[in-house]
Amino acid sequence: MDPFYPLQLLADWLTFDLIGLAPTSKAGLAVDFFLFDVPKVLILLAVVIFFVAIIRSFFPPEKTRKMLSHSRLYAGNVAAALLGIVTPFCSCSAVPLFIGFVESGVPLGVTFSFLVASPMINEVAIILLFGLFGWKITALYIVSGLLIAITSGIIIGKLGLESWVEEYVYQIRMGDAGELPEQTWAEKLRYARGYVGEIVGKVWPYVIVGIGIGAVMHGYIPDDFLVKYAGPGNPFAVPIAVLIGVPLYSNAAGVIPLVSVLTEKGMAMGTVLAFMMAVVGLSLPEAIILRKVLKPKLIAVYFGVNAVGIIAIGYLFNAVLH
Repeated sequence: MDPFYPLQLLADWLTFDLIGLAPTSKAGLAVDFFLFDVPKVLILLAVVIFFVAIIRSFFPPEKTRKMLSHSRLYAGNVAAALLGIVTPFCSCSAVPLFIGFVESGVPLGVTFSFLVASPMINEVAIILLFGLFGWKITALYIVSGLLIAITSGIIIGKLGLESWVEEYVYQIRMGDAGELPEQTWAEKLRYARGYVGEIVGKVWPYVIVGIGIGAVMHGYIPDDFLVKYAGPGNPFAVPIAVLIGVPLYSNAAGVIPLVSVLTEKGMAMGTVLAFMMAVVGLSLPEAIILRKVLKPKLIAVYFGVNAVGIIAIGYLFNAVLH
């Protein structure tokens, strides 16, 4: 039995009995979708983020920096990408982390593997994808995101673009913050509870707005509208989706509900996931933040390599999941 079946019954009662909307009406479909998905997503976030926070408590920023400073070559890219999953730092942390990584001797390519994986494969994306599409799609997304992070980091590392980092970054000396005291399990649990409140408190507006837009699309947009312009028959659907996604600014909580609706309307899974990756991992605000430490040429390479990887993954998903 679906663990969220009681929520569906409650949403149906509120929509069709209490509010009085017809089950076949556009408004009824939209409101029912909204009332079911909002509590479902928030419950998933609260429960799973709690356990993710326990894992994250073992990887504070300073420890992460030290681990990556000893990484070299391909093994370093793999380690950095994996650390990016369990250390989902927000975009505001990108600049000080980047400075710390470079100053401590982390290879440039390894650093970029971390920066790609951290926003793209975060706990919110994994939780929502699992709740909406199940473990197979979620696993494919994680693997493809890791491939993009590892490959892009290796390519950037091979190009030898250290001179395209702003000179002041190499002149900064952050010092050694020393070892942080080991947390007890009671402290880890307190941290996890606080982290749930922090993350859910930040993302719930995105959840409501994203699901609200998705609900409108679910109820009011004709089934063949998006298929006509970005369906499987359009060979350029994936790059178009990526180009549309880059200027947008959202996190996984805001964009994944749209992914669910776009899929229901007939858009190919690879196309909608490429759109999501572009929105989450290649936003213009991220470029503005990174401009503080990277020269424009390196930002262009970073975006270009990732965009090519995302497009390739989109086409691969469309071929495998058609």
